[in-house]
Amino acid sequence: MKKLLGMALSFIMLLSCTACGNSAGSSSGAAGSDKAAPAKTETSAAPAEGAAGNSRTLVVYFSCTGHTRTLAEAAAKALQADLFEIKPVQPYTGTDLNYNDKSTRATVEQNDTSVRPQIQNKVENIGKYDTIVLAYPIWWGQAPRIMDTFMESYDFSGKTMAAICTSGGSEIGSSDRDLAALGSKSAQWKEGRQFAAGTSADDLGKWFRQIGLLK
Repeated sequence: MKKLLGMALSFIMLLSCTACGNSAGSSSGAAGSDKAAPAKTETSAAPAEGAAGNSRTLVVYFSCTGHTRTLAEAAAKALQADLFEIKPVQPYTGTDLNYNDKSTRATVEQNDTSVRPQIQNKVENIGKYDTIVLAYPIWWGQAPRIMDTFMESYDFSGKTMAAICTSGGSEIGSSDRDLAALGSKSAQWKEGRQFAAGTSADDLGKWFRQIGLLK
């Protein structure tokens, strides 16, 4: 009888140990799956694909339809540059860009050289960049007024500057010179040019070599 009782107690203890082991393993798995992922820190100027994040060149772009964004990304890749998007406080809608309506927002802004649309973000570390490339669409033959806002928001003294643009048919015209007039007189401006939105990084690289931004 004692022998049977001892065997029964041993069996009960074995079951208890097995249950405890399974419970501990389950708790460990739950803790691993519930662990919060590190929060992503949004920077004012993000490294472009292939850039190390310590570039001395910055590509700044404004884009409503995505065409200029595509060009700016290719430019950043060609230059191994950081990339910064100008984001308006009040985003532009398709209606705002209606060329056929003289009362639309963009038309009214482009006809008034004093307009300065507000920008919601900023380049925190503008001083680290030696070279800045501006990318923008051509609106009514000019750079969008928000580019004027950007130019008047920073000190570009001693920096090398260049402009590239997209358009539905216009060339860059005087838009780069007009932007240059709003910035520091000591900035060195390279020749600007209009490109198709789908221009490759290789083709942009050839252009940047011609104007001395790449060796």
